[in-house]
Amino acid sequence: MELCVLFLLCCITAVQNLPFIENMEKRIQSASLVLDASLGHCFVDGLEHRDENAIYNCLRAYAAIDNTTGAEVIFRTTVVSPLIERIIPHSSSLVGVEPLGDELEGDYQLIMECIEKECKFLLEISSSANSGLHVFDFLANSILKEVLLAIQKGKPGALSPGRPTEFLKNYKSSLVFLAHLEGYCASRSAVSKFRSEAVYIEFMKQWNLGVYSSLRFQEIAGALDSALMVTALTPVQKSHSKHGDSLELTLQQSITLLESLRSCWKEEVLVISCSDKFLRLSLQLISRYSTWLSSGLGVRRTGRTASNLGPEWAISAVPEDFIYVMHDINCLVTELGGDYLQSVLEVLSSCPSEVLDLVKQSILHSGKCLKDVLPQIMSTVTESIVEKSVEDLRQLKGITTTYRMTNKPLPVRHSPYVSGILRPLQAFLDGERATTYLTREARRELLQSVTEEITNRYYELASDTVNLARKTESSLQRIRHNAQRRTGASSDVSDNNVSDTDKICMQLFLDVQEYGRNLSSLGVKADNISAYRLLWQCVAPPDRQNEINM
Repeated sequence: MELCVLFLLCCITAVQNLPFIENMEKRIQSASLVLDASLGHCFVDGLEHRDENAIYNCLRAYAAIDNTTGAEVIFRTTVVSPLIERIIPHSSSLVGVEPLGDELEGDYQLIMECIEKECKFLLEISSSANSGLHVFDFLANSILKEVLLAIQKGKPGALSPGRPTEFLKNYKSSLVFLAHLEGYCASRSAVSKFRSEAVYIEFMKQWNLGVYSSLRFQEIAGALDSALMVTALTPVQKSHSKHGDSLELTLQQSITLLESLRSCWKEEVLVISCSDKFLRLSLQLISRYSTWLSSGLGVRRTGRTASNLGPEWAISAVPEDFIYVMHDINCLVTELGGDYLQSVLEVLSSCPSEVLDLVKQSILHSGKCLKDVLPQIMSTVTESIVEKSVEDLRQLKGITTTYRMTNKPLPVRHSPYVSGILRPLQAFLDGERATTYLTREARRELLQSVTEEITNRYYELASDTVNLARKTESSLQRIRHNAQRRTGASSDVSDNNVSDTDKICMQLFLDVQEYGRNLSSLGVKADNISAYRLLWQCVAPPDRQNEINM
C-alpha cells in the first residue's frame, strides 16, 4: 500500500506542469484528497500499533509530497492532544470543571514523562540518520504547539506577569521544559531548527519579560523610595539585620538600600536574559541613595528645599546623626566592593570576561560616587560643631567692655568663656555614637577640621578686638593731647599706668594660652595650626611673640 501511494505521488509530481494535467485540475485535487486520506489512515494505524516500518514509509510519503504539516497535525491530534488534555484540561466540553491552579512545574513534569513513554518512538524515527525525515519537526509543531494551546486555554493565568513571583517560576519551568525537548534533537543544527520554528518563537513571546521587569523595578525601587521619603533618619536596633550581616548598618534607609540591591540578584527575582536591566536598576538605586544624601546636605546648607527627594531629614538632624550616615556609607562601600560584587559576578559567571569586567567597574564606580558624599557630611558636621563653639567664642567681645576706662588691674587669669569653646567638640567625640561608630581616621579628620575652623574664627574675633582697641586708644590720646594744648596744661607728665589696650591684649593672651592647653588635651598641637600662630602673635607681649609657650 505504502509503495503504491508513493509511486502514484511521484507520477503526479513529475507531470504536474503539463497542459493536459492542468486541464484535469479537479480530478487531480480529488485524487490528492483520496491520497491524503489514505495516507492519513495508514499513518494513524501505524501510530496506534507503533509499526516502525509503516510509520517510516508514511513519513517518506509525506515528505515526498511536501506535506510535512499533515503528518505533524495527525500526530498532534491523535497522540499528543489526548495526553495533554488529561494533564491540562482545556476543551470547551469541560465548562464548569473546577479551575486549575496556575503552577506549571508539575504539569511539565507529567508532560515530559508522557513524551518519553508515548512520543519518543516517533521522534527517534524522524531523527534517525540518513532517513531523509529531518524535514519534520514534531517537537515544535506537534508537542510544543499543543502544550502552548493547553496553557493558553487551560491556564492563562500562568502567563500573566501581574503576579511576578508565580510568573517567574512558571517561566523558568518553561525554560527547563524547552531544554528537555531540545534533548531529543540529534544535532546542534536540529536544535537551531527547533528554536527557529514559528511555534517556538510564539511560545517565548507569551512570557512578557518587559512587563515583568517593570513590575519588579517598581516593587524594588518603590521600597527604597518609601524609605527615603520620610522626614527624619530612622535608626534601628543593632540586631535588626535579617541576613546575619556583620555590617551593622544603623539606619533603616541604608538597610532598605542593601536589601533592594540584593533583591535585584535573587534567584526568585532575576531573569538572566534581563540581567543588564537589573544591573542598571542596581546602579540607579545607589545613585538614588547618594542623591538623597547630597540633596539633604544641600538643603541644610542653603535652606532651600528640593522637590520630591525627601531632604527634610537633614534639616532636623543633629551632628551625632551624621555619624550614623558616615558609618553606613563606609559599610555600604565595603559591601559593594566585597561580598555584593562577588555575588553578582557569580550570578553572571557564564558571561564573557569582558562583560564581567564592565560589571565590576560599574559597581565599584557607584561605590566611589557614594563615598564621595563623605566630605560633604564631614563639612556639615564641622560647621555644626563650630557654630556651637562660636556662641561661647563671641563672649570675647565683652573683654573690651571689661577693661575700657574701668581702672581694673592687669588680668592674671584666663576668661571663663575659654573653657566652653571646645566643649561641643569634646562632647561630640566622647558621645556614645562617636566612640562606637566613628572611625579613627574620621575622628582625626574631624578633630583637625573643627579645631582649625574654630581657631580661624578665634583669630578673626581677637584681631578685630585688638585693632579696635588700638584705634580707640589712639583716638583717645589725640583727644587728650588736644585738650592739654587748649588748656595750656603740661604734656610732659608721663603716664606710667598700663593702658586699657595692654590690659585687653593681656587678657586675650591669657585666654589664648588656655585655649592652646585645651587643644593639647584633645591631642592637637596648637602651634601646628597656622591660625593659632597668627592668634598668638596678635595678642602676645612683644617679648613673647616669637615663641609659643603655654
